[in-house]
Amino acid sequence: MKLQVPFIQLPLAFDAARLAAEVAAIEEAAWMPHPQGMPGNSMLPLIAVNGDPADEAFSGPMQPTPLLRRCPYLMQVMASFGAVLGRSRLMRLSGHAEVKRHADLGYYWTERVRVHVPIVTQPTVRFDCGDASINMRAGECWIFDTWRQHRVINDAVQSRIHLVADTIGGVDFWDLVARGRPHGAALPDWQPRQVGADGASPPTLAYEAVNVPEVMTPWEMGKHLDFLLGEALPHPQLPVLRQHVQRLLTRWHELWAIHGERPDGRGYFRGAFNEFSTQVKEPATGVLLQNQTLWIQAVLVMLGKIVVAAGATPGAQEQRAMGLNA
Repeated sequence: MKLQVPFIQLPLAFDAARLAAEVAAIEEAAWMPHPQGMPGNSMLPLIAVNGDPADEAFSGPMQPTPLLRRCPYLMQVMASFGAVLGRSRLMRLSGHAEVKRHADLGYYWTERVRVHVPIVTQPTVRFDCGDASINMRAGECWIFDTWRQHRVINDAVQSRIHLVADTIGGVDFWDLVARGRPHGAALPDWQPRQVGADGASPPTLAYEAVNVPEVMTPWEMGKHLDFLLGEALPHPQLPVLRQHVQRLLTRWHELWAIHGERPDGRGYFRGAFNEFSTQVKEPATGVLLQNQTLWIQAVLVMLGKIVVAAGATPGAQEQRAMGLNA
């Protein structure tokens, strides 16, 4: 999610030693390699589709894994966010390793913010986002602008372990953010609230159940494409791209009025998006976004696999109806 500043510290503070003890009690075999194979990066799933630690999907009902249920204080920490929780993990970065610079372009993160709670860390671990660089201290709570280019460098010997929770937020969560502290800001009398273990039963957490559309509505698609056009740096081909976007949205409204989310219309939607992708490929060459990624790359990563449910491929009759074989 794009934020106004690179980093915001939320007004919460946790017992990092207690969290570290809960994490240390989990067997090493439960840790899994990073999905993208980043060297020195490993993870421990806490919330996943149907609570399955092996399921890295973004679509489906999110539930706690057995590993999270073993960590009552960690659940209390997550409850204090006041948020609907999506896919969440412990992320471990070994000594002398890094998370390479990148921006999160995927659909799942366009409307979700990523909450970080450092559990095991060192003062020299550096988190860069845009032109800002900070050290997140153990027990603090931070969010950051995942749309900007960011990276993490651990130049120490000891591993760094963070709780990393993805969330759309909620009223209470965004109230917390409003009381947060932008990085580098000196706010008189600003102090985070200490959240200690209360010894009660594990809290009830709210988990997202609806996260990826069967067919994206024309209104949501328009919002995302308007955002991407607004993020584009000046380029002579932008008027052409705007024309193609408007034509796609007009076609999407037309198809939505006929089919809505019904399965029998999904091939038409997929064909319309494929046609759009082919037509904008050449004029989009060289068009960059403010986060230094290619406009067409962002369109395809953010929307390409999401606008219609997987498996929706237009058949020959549908292609003829849309004029794709003309």
